[in-house]
Amino acid sequence: MKMIKGPALFLAQFAGDEAPFNSWDAITKWAADCGYVGVQVPSWDGRLIDLEKAASSKDYCDEFKGVAAENGVEVTELSTHLQGQLVAVHPAYDTAFDGFAAEAVRGNPKARQEWAVDQVKKALSASKNMGIGAHATFSGALAWPYVYPWPQRPAGLIETAFDELAARWKPILDHAEDCGVDVCYEIHPGEDLHDGVTYEMFLERTGNHARACMLYDPSHYVLQCLDYLDNIDIYADRIRMFHVKDAEFNPTGRQGVYSGYQSWVDRAGRFRSLGDGQVDFSAIFSKLTAIGFDGWAVVEWECAIKHPEDGAREGAAFVRDHIIRPTEVAFDDFADGGTDEAGNRKMLGIG
Repeated sequence: MKMIKGPALFLAQFAGDEAPFNSWDAITKWAADCGYVGVQVPSWDGRLIDLEKAASSKDYCDEFKGVAAENGVEVTELSTHLQGQLVAVHPAYDTAFDGFAAEAVRGNPKARQEWAVDQVKKALSASKNMGIGAHATFSGALAWPYVYPWPQRPAGLIETAFDELAARWKPILDHAEDCGVDVCYEIHPGEDLHDGVTYEMFLERTGNHARACMLYDPSHYVLQCLDYLDNIDIYADRIRMFHVKDAEFNPTGRQGVYSGYQSWVDRAGRFRSLGDGQVDFSAIFSKLTAIGFDGWAVVEWECAIKHPEDGAREGAAFVRDHIIRPTEVAFDDFADGGTDEAGNRKMLGIG
C-alpha cells in the first residue's frame, strides 16, 4: 500500500481580481496559510499562469514551481476543464460555452475546437516541463442532449458520437503519451464521459489507450445514485486523480435527480463543503489506500451554502484527518508461532 498525498486545493473556484486571489505568489501563500501543501492549477487563468510560456519553457516552469515552493506548496497538476469541454461541443451549447474560448475564435466552432485541442496539448507539454505525470480535464460532449431517450434515439446516434469523440481525443492522448502524462477525465454530468459505462465506451474506441485515465470525484456519483465505492474497485487501474468534494441527494415528492430547474440551494441534489454532505470519505480513503493510490487528494470547493474561504480552510483539515498512513506490519504478527513447509504439512495432516 501507498500513502495518498495532500491536502491540495483546486484553485479554479478561488482565482479572482481581488487580493490574495489575483496573482500566483499571493494565492499560493494564501493556500499554504489555509493548511494546504499542494495546489491544482486552472491553466486557462492568465492571472495565475502563462500557458504559452509553460508549454515552451522549462525555465519558466521551474520559476513557477519555485514561487510555489517558497510559499510552502507544490504544484500537483494542471487542469484544462474549460478547454477540454471545447474539444467537443454540441451546437445546442455553442453560445453557452463560447465564453470559455479566446475571443479570436468565439462564434467559430471549427476554430474554437482547434484552439481547444491546441490548448490541451500545450497543457500536457507544460505538465511535462513541470515533471507532473497527471492532467485534469473534461471530455466535452456531443451526445449529452440525447441523454434521456425521448423521442427514441435513432439507431447508431450514440455510436457515431463516441466514434467522433474518440477521434478528436486520440491525437491528444498520443501527445500525452509522448509527454509521459496521464489524461484524467473528470467523470461528470454534462460530459459524454459521465459514468463508468460511457467511460468504457470511449476507452474502447481509443484502443484502450494507456493515457485515457480517470479523475475520481464521488460527488458526481452521489447525484447520479451511482455506487461510488464499487466504482473504485472497478476502475482501480485507471484512477489517477482524486477530487475530494462532498454532495447530498435528498429526493422529495416534488423533485429527484433532475431537480426541476431549481437553483443549487433548492435542488434535491447539491454539492456541499467537506463533511456537510453524504459522502463516506472514510470508506473512500480506505479503498484508495488499499488499491495503492498515491496521487493527490485535491479539495474542490463547491457548496451552495457555505462561504468558500471557510470551506477551503475546513477542507484542508478534513483531508489531513482522512489521509491514512499505511501499516507496514500485520496487526496479528504478535501471535505468529512460526513454521516452515514441513510444519505446514503436519498441520494439514499430510505429513
